[in-house]
Formats: sequence, structure tokens, C-alpha cells
Amino acid sequence: MKKIFIYDTTLRDGAQGPGIKFSSEDQLLVVKTLDALGIDFIEGGQPGSNPKAAMLFEQVKDLDLKHSVMAAFGSTRHIKYSCDEDPNLKALIQTGCPVVTIFAKSIVSQVKDVLRISLEDNLKLVSESVAWLKANGRRVFLDAEHFFDGYLEDPEYALTVLQCAAEAGAESVVLCDTNGGQLPDAIAEMTRAAVARIPGTQVGIHPHNDSGTAVASVFASVKAGAEQVQGTMNGYGERCGNVNLCTVIPGLQLKMGYDVISAEQLAQLTRRSHFIAELANMALRDHAPYVGKNAFTHKGGMHADAVKKNKTSYEHVKPELVGNFTRIAVSELAGRSSLIQKAEELGIHLEKDSPHTSEILRQIKELENKGYEFEGADASLLLIIRRVLNQTPFLFKTLGYHARVNQPRTDGPTLSEVTVKLELPGGEIVHTVAEGDGPVDAMNNALRKALKSHYPAIEEMHLEDYKVRILDGKLATQAKTRVLIETSDPGDSWSTVGVSENIITASYVALLDSFEYFLLRRYRNGQQPADC
Repeated sequence: MKKIFIYDTTLRDGAQGPGIKFSSEDQLLVVKTLDALGIDFIEGGQPGSNPKAAMLFEQVKDLDLKHSVMAAFGSTRHIKYSCDEDPNLKALIQTGCPVVTIFAKSIVSQVKDVLRISLEDNLKLVSESVAWLKANGRRVFLDAEHFFDGYLEDPEYALTVLQCAAEAGAESVVLCDTNGGQLPDAIAEMTRAAVARIPGTQVGIHPHNDSGTAVASVFASVKAGAEQVQGTMNGYGERCGNVNLCTVIPGLQLKMGYDVISAEQLAQLTRRSHFIAELANMALRDHAPYVGKNAFTHKGGMHADAVKKNKTSYEHVKPELVGNFTRIAVSELAGRSSLIQKAEELGIHLEKDSPHTSEILRQIKELENKGYEFEGADASLLLIIRRVLNQTPFLFKTLGYHARVNQPRTDGPTLSEVTVKLELPGGEIVHTVAEGDGPVDAMNNALRKALKSHYPAIEEMHLEDYKVRILDGKLATQAKTRVLIETSDPGDSWSTVGVSENIITASYVALLDSFEYFLLRRYRNGQQPADC
């Protein structure tokens, strides 16, 4: 099978989507997730654009990536600098990334009106920048910005930009539908022209979804000879988003027969998609192809009956191939296989017909009906499983809490005060109060204060991120709130979830799970440090 290379730009192009903001910890988790999924190239962002991008390039140096290669993104040299002097090019080298992707104008009107340089000078910028990066030991990809629009304006100039990059040593030249305005037939025709112009150089495709045809454009471009696809997880990006890799990957592999990722990695696609959605704090569309909750869901009636008899009746692929599963809305078996698979990932074996498995599934369904989502909260899910299996020692019991937010102050941050009452092993009752910059910070401080005398290792865990999602904004102040909390210690990081109509209660539930998960890992029988 012919190999198609996947280049992910979630952390750069995807993060430009409205409402998406990855923390530094989120960025690392995204990289690890994409590597586990088998993505070939991960674009870490543009050095110098923000401190988090710079931090990521430093942090990934310590990661042992099994599959993915990191890429830094930037532009060709500025017209006023030589390559040796250009701060952008030097910053790209300083990232240490083995791959550097630079973009260049391939449309005459923008060279003249935006860059305000001659067409010949633009070609020089391309050739010299690519050659300089190659001379400094980097694999170079060129993103030909506005290529398709540029081809319609002046096909010869657009193709000449590609040729200059290829002759200077670019490993891959990527055709960008930057405005997302071209349709698949035109994409295919222009891809064939590009492939013919630069034989021996890999051609890639980078479409945006402004016309709603980005996925179809990828399929058309690949059939026409493109070998690299640039996109984002869940289609995140500016305006209408980038092409959705969660749709592209299974389409290329299952429908078109290309070698993209392994079958084992493809079977993780749904979980990886949901996890990144939680990190992005974006609700994943239930009807998203392949990975959505409803992608293989069948309601009562003729469809459900037909699927029970023959799944191919209303399923275009086997859902397990992409890590999803058939859901029959009225079936008690819906989700059982996924639960067993997930439990195995968490180190727990469940029997299919065990009453424990049935009870765990019942509790999960009940909580999901209340608004809980466990795709990005493995720690909370693990605690549910262990509680049902009676595998949780008595660590502490919450007897109540009280939160009070002081009036806003003009001379400093608004302080909150939280009182917690806990029962510890041996019947000890601890009643403490603590302040914080907000109610969540105060809760965190109060719980630490209450637990640290019995569990001194509690000082090693730290709150990393806090996300809030209103589940139904139409209900206004009565809407349920889902809180996702990310916590870490020197050896691990984990996520927990809480749901309530009261944001403080939802936060408290997520915090309690976070503390219990840590203590479960670190202490045995509620007293002795654990080996793990």
C-alpha cells in the first residue's frame, strides 16, 4: 500500500480557532497523544509567537517520541535580512526540531499588494531560505500559501514558486487552499499540475474548510498524487476550521486503501479525538464522522432491529476499527465492550458478564445522563471502577464544606475562603479553613491543609489546569456546569471531572477525585506509602 504522511497542525493552526486555548501542560499531552496515534509530523507552533510555543520546544526535547517528528513553523526570510541575519530563520533552527516548515506567497496579487516586493525577489526568498535551512541540517517543507487561488491568477508563477523550493532542496512542497474556497475537482486538477512540475519532490495538501469540502479536497488531491496531508484533530482552526484528520485518516485507510497509521493506532482514534476535545475545552460534535457519539448509534425501530441482525445494514465501516462502537439506545449492552477495553488500559480486568461490570456501566450511564464526560477524565473513571470493585481503602471522607467569596477589592485580587470538614483513618476529624485567589484555589488549599498531617506527600501534587463548560446555556443560571481539573506530581498527570448546577460544587467533586486518585497511588491502607 502507498504511504500517505500525516502532518498535524493542531497546536498552531488549530489553536487559532476561536475559544481554543491550550495550556503548556495541554500542549505536551497533545504531543504525546498524537505520537501514540502514529501521526508522522507534529507542528509545535511558531517560535517567538508566544512563550508557550517556546516552552513546548524545550519540553519536547525530553520526550521519547516513538513515531512522530516535531516541526517548527515560520516564514521565509524577510526581504531586509540575509538568511544569516534573519531572526525568524535563526529562531527556527534554535528550536532543535529536525523538520522546519516555512510558508511563502504563491499568488501574484499578494506578492505585489501584501509583501510589496517584486515577483523575482519573492522567488529569491523561497530559494535562499530553503537552501539555508537545508545547509543547517534541517528537513524543509514549504507551505505554498494561497496556491490554488494563485494558480487561477497566474498558473506559471504559482508553479514556479514550487519549483524554486524543490530545486533548493525542499523535501515536501505543500499546496495550501488558504481561504478554503476551491472545490475538489479544481483541487485535483491543480494538484496534478504541481506533481508534474516537480517530479521527485513530495507534494502535500493543506485545505481549509470554508466551503465545507476540505475532506473531499484531500481525497481528490491524494488521488491526483499528493502524499502528505496537513490538518488538525477534530478540524480545529480559524473561521470554518482546517481539514479534520479524524475524518481524513480513516477515509484514506479504510475507504481508499492507503497506508496511514497502524490498525492498532486507528482503533484508538475515537478516544484520542475525545481526549483532545477535552483538552481544547470544546464539545465534540455528537454526529462527527467515525468518532462522534452518534456515529454508530441506532435508535429504536427498523434501523435498530436491522443492525442487530446485520451491522452492515446501517454502518459503513466496523466501528471498532476506529475505536467506536455500535450503540442501540434501548440496549443494556451498549458500551460494555468499550468499558472492558478502557478498564484494561487502566490496569483492571473486568469480566463481560460480571455483576461488577454491569454496575460500573450503570453508574457511568447514570452519571453521563447528568452531564459527566469521562473521555478526558481517566482518574475519575478509574475511581468509579475501583469503588465498585471495593478496591479503594479508606483514605478520607468529606463531611462538608463551606465556601465564601469576599467582596471584590480594588487594591488586589478577590479572596475566597473555604472551610472543609474531613474524617481521616482512625476516626480523626479535621476541620480547617483556608483562603485563595478564588473558590477553587481556596478549596485546594483547604484540602491540602486538612490532609497534609496524615499524608505529607500531598505537597507533591499540584493543580495544573481548570476548565469549565456550561452544558446547556439556554437554561441560564439553572444550567449544569462540567468542570475538568488537571493535576500532576513529579511522576504523573491526571484529570478528574465534576458536574453540578453549582460551579463550586462541581469543582469540589472534581478536586476530591483528584486528591483521592493521588492518595490511592501513593498510600496503601490509608497509612503506608505505596510502591507506586
